[in-house]
Amino acid sequence: MNARPAMVIVGAGQCGARTAHALRENGWDGEITLLGNEGVAPYDRPPLSKAVLLGERTTAQCAFYDDAFYSDQRIDLRVDAGVRQIDRGARKVVLRDGRSIDYQRLLIATGAEPRRLDVPGAQLDGVHLLRTASDANTLAAVLTPGRHIAIVGAGFIGLEVAASAVARGCDVTVVEAGARALMRAVPEVVAGYLIDRHRQMGVRIHFAAQIERLLGTTHVTGVKLKDGTQIACDCVIVGIGVKPRTELAEAAGIDVADGIAVDDTLRTNDPHIFAAGDVCSFPHRLFRRRIRLECWKNAEDHARIVARNMLDRGETYSEVPWFWSNQYDMTIQISGMPAFGVQSVVRETGDTSRIFFALDRDGVLVGASGVGKISEIARDVRVAQTLIGQRACIEPALLEDGSVKLKGLVAAEAL
Repeated sequence: MNARPAMVIVGAGQCGARTAHALRENGWDGEITLLGNEGVAPYDRPPLSKAVLLGERTTAQCAFYDDAFYSDQRIDLRVDAGVRQIDRGARKVVLRDGRSIDYQRLLIATGAEPRRLDVPGAQLDGVHLLRTASDANTLAAVLTPGRHIAIVGAGFIGLEVAASAVARGCDVTVVEAGARALMRAVPEVVAGYLIDRHRQMGVRIHFAAQIERLLGTTHVTGVKLKDGTQIACDCVIVGIGVKPRTELAEAAGIDVADGIAVDDTLRTNDPHIFAAGDVCSFPHRLFRRRIRLECWKNAEDHARIVARNMLDRGETYSEVPWFWSNQYDMTIQISGMPAFGVQSVVRETGDTSRIFFALDRDGVLVGASGVGKISEIARDVRVAQTLIGQRACIEPALLEDGSVKLKGLVAAEAL
């Protein structure tokens, strides 16, 4: 084994595990130390709210790699290694048990943690979050036929859990503080399609609803809204967003701006420290602003780039974001950043399938949101990714006209 200090990765989630693998693929033959604190090997999170809750997969089946992979790749995976401090001067991380590990390059991939409900009763038994494999196992046991489930938050996690709960035979009510669902993620009309489908499936949804308290003595029995409405339930599932885990970085004097602030190579203000995945914000050349993403593809893309840059390749990151969600018989696929658009153009791709294109003030395509059958939206959303990557400026009439093949627009003049 090489005597050089290790490549150390704090955070054994998707981004951390994929980075460790990519370091080997890119020729690093020294030590790699991957530090996690969940007690289990790295696993895929998207199935937790869908396949795991539906009983179609176990959390063990969500693991990225088998145990042999880490020994074969000489990756020192530690699943119960909480980090107490980053000592930038000595270039070491100090673990909670007092031991320390020297690093040549350090990656912070600590991800994000769910926001907790801050109302009286939020600490009652029966109030759940969904972020970890342990959370998913607990919820899978809770979602039994006939149970009354209250979900706080109409974001993607909340709506995915609602769909899974309905499929398990539960009675579901969703409470959302905002005026509509998926406020920051998709255009209002796309959110409307999804909410209509949830209501068709029997889900009751309260918008602009402020929670006064959760009811119960030891176990939650209901939700009381500030307008006096009371919703009886057997459990509450909270899905009100996440916040990046930046505490270690902040304590070490690393710049933070809506997450750990990195440049377009994913390097922090310390040249030996990088950050990637949900925890970091980075400048994106396509959108000409700093953004932070919380999605599977971004973690995968960041891992590939940051591994090479930890090896001093100096590559910049400019991938087009992409996200998906499955709810009932509907698929949602989003490319780019629809929230950055000021004009929306709709293309019908099937009887109930639509793609909504988002254009900025200069007419540049910045986002595409497809909703409906996967066979009727996936191809065009993929082509839209290419167009967004080109910063293509396309006439709205061409985007709207279903007889015009999007692939033929890929040569459109880019700004």
